[in-house]
Amino acid sequence: MAEDRILRVRALLDGVRAQGRAALTAPEGKVIADAYGIAVPGEELATDVEEAVAYAARFGGPVVMKIVSPDILHKTDAGGVVVGVEGAADVRAAFHRIVENARAYDAGARIAGVQIQELLPKGQEVIVGAVTDPTFGKVVAFGLGGVLVEVLKDVTFRLAPVDADEALSMLDSIRSAEILRGVRGQAGVDRWAVAEQIRRVSQLVADFPEIAEVDLNPVIATPEGAVAADIRVILAESQPPPRRTYTRDEILTSMRRLMQPASVAVIGASNEPGKIGNSVMRNLIDGGFAGDIHPVNPRADDIQGRKAYKSVTDVPGEVDVAVFAIPAKFVASALEEVGRKGIPNAVLIPSGFAETGEHELQAEIVAIAERYGTRLLGPNIYGYYSTWQDLCATFCTPYDVKGGVALTSQSGGIGMAILGFARTTKTGVSAIVGLGNKSDLDEDDLLTWFGEDPHTQCIAMHLEDLKDGRAFVAAARETVPKKPVVVLKAGRTAAGAKAAGSHTGALAGDDAVYDDILRQAGVIRAPGLNDMLEYARALPVLPAPKGDNVVIITGAGGSGVLLSDAVTDNGLTLMEIPPDLDTAFREFIPPFGAAGNPVDITGGEPPSTYEATIRLGLEDPRIHALVLGYWHTIVTPPMVFAELTARVVAEFRERGIEKPVVASLAGDVEVEEACQYLYERGVVARLRRRGERPRRTRGDRPALRRRQRALTFVTPGVFSPARLADPLPRMAD
Repeated sequence: MAEDRILRVRALLDGVRAQGRAALTAPEGKVIADAYGIAVPGEELATDVEEAVAYAARFGGPVVMKIVSPDILHKTDAGGVVVGVEGAADVRAAFHRIVENARAYDAGARIAGVQIQELLPKGQEVIVGAVTDPTFGKVVAFGLGGVLVEVLKDVTFRLAPVDADEALSMLDSIRSAEILRGVRGQAGVDRWAVAEQIRRVSQLVADFPEIAEVDLNPVIATPEGAVAADIRVILAESQPPPRRTYTRDEILTSMRRLMQPASVAVIGASNEPGKIGNSVMRNLIDGGFAGDIHPVNPRADDIQGRKAYKSVTDVPGEVDVAVFAIPAKFVASALEEVGRKGIPNAVLIPSGFAETGEHELQAEIVAIAERYGTRLLGPNIYGYYSTWQDLCATFCTPYDVKGGVALTSQSGGIGMAILGFARTTKTGVSAIVGLGNKSDLDEDDLLTWFGEDPHTQCIAMHLEDLKDGRAFVAAARETVPKKPVVVLKAGRTAAGAKAAGSHTGALAGDDAVYDDILRQAGVIRAPGLNDMLEYARALPVLPAPKGDNVVIITGAGGSGVLLSDAVTDNGLTLMEIPPDLDTAFREFIPPFGAAGNPVDITGGEPPSTYEATIRLGLEDPRIHALVLGYWHTIVTPPMVFAELTARVVAEFRERGIEKPVVASLAGDVEVEEACQYLYERGVVARLRRRGERPRRTRGDRPALRRRQRALTFVTPGVFSPARLADPLPRMAD
């Protein structure tokens, strides 16, 4: 059955192509709809007035009449649609009017006739469609439809194909989901019927990659079913060339030698200060790299006390990584030598490739690398750090604080901002990697490696684009269950919609698709650079909450208000304090304080009050997370607060009671030491300076459920544990 429908659709599409067309007519769209079980109303193609009258009479009620022309894509714009036509006289008049409007719209348009379609009952209009995204390939879309679809833009996306459960989940992922369930006495729609329309469209585009866009708009959804009033299908002008792919084992093998090398060659090593080759050599040597370091320079015998080689082919033994510090014009010939030497990784620091318009030069080095099986990192990068190997293969400042955070960036400038943040906050990192032009190695290779790396607990990535969105999603799905992945996606444009020929295509802007599919992959999307870095720093520290109940304990009422806003703005629940717990808190706070939530112990209380209330919050199993608001007083100095908080949290963790505890410290430089002390002991803390207000994190859709290791927090200066947006149901590979 499936083979028969594919053969039917294949013959139809081949015929359309043979005529030099990209857009299918409505009758051709119906052939596809019938083949895939996409519900559409009864219809006929009338080539003259009398046929139109006969077909309308056969349907026995009001009909919709539409122009059928391979040259008119948007029928409504051409005045080619009339709704609710009934009776022979009206049918004749509508037929002539539609044809006249079409000819006025495009005098040269080929007109096949007028489609006579039975009028569907009133219902909720939704849109179901699919589009070819430049990053993720075939993507299926669902949202509220009709004439306002491009205004409301209440649409959600998934990778195609989707299964029945994934399709059904899309109905709950739009902002107007309640409308579909029924509001103010109106019945809800047949959700299963709508989901089936989504699933079948997704299967269609998965089966036929040459289909660029499919548009069912509107789909009339009622309690009894869902029928597409119109189907539009557009073919792609061309297919992108296939990208070379590597198996998981191949990726891990090459990445292991890149991140844990025993031998590094520096091509372009130099004795001259100020040269990139000099800086790379100094960082490798001064950083304490225990492996072999081989300088390569045809004009030197000795570089920084080490024997220099005229060519990398002269280096004895195996080499794991070749770091390039030579001008772009010399890279290709040197890469040939690297390939002949059998070196598996080349780190290309030089700029002057695709980023400056030298696409042919970049294509040349990619071809050389593929011929020899050498993986390329870069070009146009600052290098990389692998701290647990004491490896600093970069011309930038060294960094040696070992830890569990892997940081990557597509931009050199962002990479240095990341380095500066790590240095300022003393963040322990497992690696810092520049990706630059991503001529070969990219985020999915790094995700695959860091997902298995025992030194890495959290991965944070700045990216401007993805070369292969599906490969990234596959790698993320493997990694997220083991460790959190945070992404800062720069560039919130709608460039992908420029060439769209359908409503779905017009809605599928780059950022809209990225947002949904990154969430579907289980990735945490950070709204800004500082947020990404703070998330990465905190996620390995915080345990996941076992429920939704958050309690705020604060020494200042104003701080409690800000913290309450931050909690609720980010999808968390301020716990309704039960009477017995309210009484228990009141035993520790002065009469002029305030129980409830936030619990305001007031600013003049001694350390014992902070300790008693924190203990109560950790002891009560109904409380799932604590947010602490501290402001600097002499009665309870910052380090006293930090020490008592860390001590109590550690005591409860030893007893097996682990809850996320986060702290917002108000003050100035005096509390910075306290923040660092808390962070080092598993309590996320940050200084909030006077006047700094929290802001909402980006994200239109509420969180759905928490996951192990999936905990995020929000706002500069005011932290609260927040439920990570639930990865939407698993997508098809």
